[in-house]
Amino acid sequence: MNISHILLYRYTIPFTEPVSVKGHRLRQRDGIVLALKSREGDVTAYGEIAPLPGLHRETLSGAEAQLFDLLSRHDYSFSGPLPEGLYPSVRTGLEIALLNYHAAVSGNPPSIFPERKNLETLTLNALLFGDPDTILQKAETLFELGYRVFKLKVAAGNTGNALAGIDALHRRFGDNIELRLDANQSFSFDEALAFARSIPEGSISYIEEPLQDASGIGEFHARTAIKSALDETLWQQPELLYSIPSEALHALILKPNRLGGISASLDLVRHAEKNGLQAVFSSAFESGISLSVYAWLAASSSRTPVACGLDTLRYFEYDLLESPFGSENSMLDARETFLNGQKVNLHTLKLASIWTL
Repeated sequence: MNISHILLYRYTIPFTEPVSVKGHRLRQRDGIVLALKSREGDVTAYGEIAPLPGLHRETLSGAEAQLFDLLSRHDYSFSGPLPEGLYPSVRTGLEIALLNYHAAVSGNPPSIFPERKNLETLTLNALLFGDPDTILQKAETLFELGYRVFKLKVAAGNTGNALAGIDALHRRFGDNIELRLDANQSFSFDEALAFARSIPEGSISYIEEPLQDASGIGEFHARTAIKSALDETLWQQPELLYSIPSEALHALILKPNRLGGISASLDLVRHAEKNGLQAVFSSAFESGISLSVYAWLAASSSRTPVACGLDTLRYFEYDLLESPFGSENSMLDARETFLNGQKVNLHTLKLASIWTL
């Protein structure tokens, strides 16, 4: 591979409102952007390393230190497989950069599953949280723009607020929307049962990670007929994927930068397809550099359209791309989105270091 230089940048993007992740209240998103440059200087490809506090075990400084260690090795030149033992966020950022580099050299988006035709357009779901009035107000605005799939954050200890929000959405929109819930493993089994039995019948598609102990999801489905989706379980206890009954599940939520990269995510896409589950690509509040690749992966992986959880950039003050990732009507042109992801606005970045291979 004809890569001669690696440029590392840092970024900080304020959130439009504070975002809570597993007890961490975040006001900004910090990350590293790496640029792979060809020897001739005619190709530059970008990747993003952005562990999220509360979600990742590694910190940004720890990820940066591991990246420095990799770049300091004289025996690695990005021409072979990535080393084992990389943090999930580091492996993902490197895989994205390499995928983008190959695409830039060829002039075309990558062929992920050559045997199938890519979807031309991709649908986004919209993330909702807050009090019932705020939830309904946001949903009204987004519905008018064309959004028809919503994901609502719910939590034990605040089920009254969640149920009021669900009821308000169901009364306003009925079957005109698909509503997904995300409990982030906050419920005990009994709490989840009580909550599920209070949800208006037929008002939700599934609950993402309803239980503190995911091994009870099969029994939860047997008692409520509500299906679940796996997210955190996929990296915390990956073996449970093979013991939870498939009929108790509806979807696998795929966050590449937490699962350990593109290859790991595509393995789960294959498992989902084999077992009749949806594969829903999702983000950990990353910039458009990562989101544009995730959107292409989603369009390459799905035989039928599945709304993806890639609308998190709505909570950023700005994007790192010249043409910001996103859609006003929930629909993305997959090819155009991928190609826009190659054009980074360098004014949003601060150069940190330059490495020569």
